[in-house]
Amino acid sequence: MILVLLGAPGAGKGTQAQRLQESRGLAHLSTGDMLRAEVASGSKLGARVKGIMEAGHLVPDEIIVEMIADRLQQPGSKAGVILDGFPRTLAQARALDQTLAARGRKVDRVIQITVDTEATVARIAGRFSCESCGAGYHDTNRPTKTPGVCDSCGGGAFVRRPDDNPESVRTRLEAYAAQTAPLLPYYQKRGVLSEVDGMLGIDAVTDQLEAALGPA
Repeated sequence: MILVLLGAPGAGKGTQAQRLQESRGLAHLSTGDMLRAEVASGSKLGARVKGIMEAGHLVPDEIIVEMIADRLQQPGSKAGVILDGFPRTLAQARALDQTLAARGRKVDRVIQITVDTEATVARIAGRFSCESCGAGYHDTNRPTKTPGVCDSCGGGAFVRRPDDNPESVRTRLEAYAAQTAPLLPYYQKRGVLSEVDGMLGIDAVTDQLEAALGPA
């Protein structure tokens, strides 16, 4: 199965993808993680990606699609994959379809996790993580058990992403909505699109996703 998870920043795609990875045996492919791993590997493609990113440019769609296609051939992706963060535009969706079709594959399901804009701003703006081990927390939804102390490693230094502030988050959400809007009718016409309510609790969202996918 090739599953695409759509959802604005902060919709919970990463959390739900991890759960589906465990329950369905699907490989979770985050394009951001894949790009960073490719650069760290020191491969020829990684060197090319590093140069593009250091120059401040977006990585071309064809490179990302190539990385995804290569990953589909690896043993860990035998049961299928969850695409998280790609495609984001209609051009990317078409490029992905062409590459998959050449390999006798297709996108089987697309699920959009819908969220309220202002609630999402609060979700993202409250995020922080441990500087030492990377464990994630939230000011109100998931604070550390002991104030100022990481639950995982006991560290006392925490960091926030510079763009995790209300103004930047709203800008990112607007950009996401503008880019992704054309994807919905594209996948709707193919009969593969479903929507789940991302404003519910984590377990309830997981239940909706499992129901949309059907029996494992």
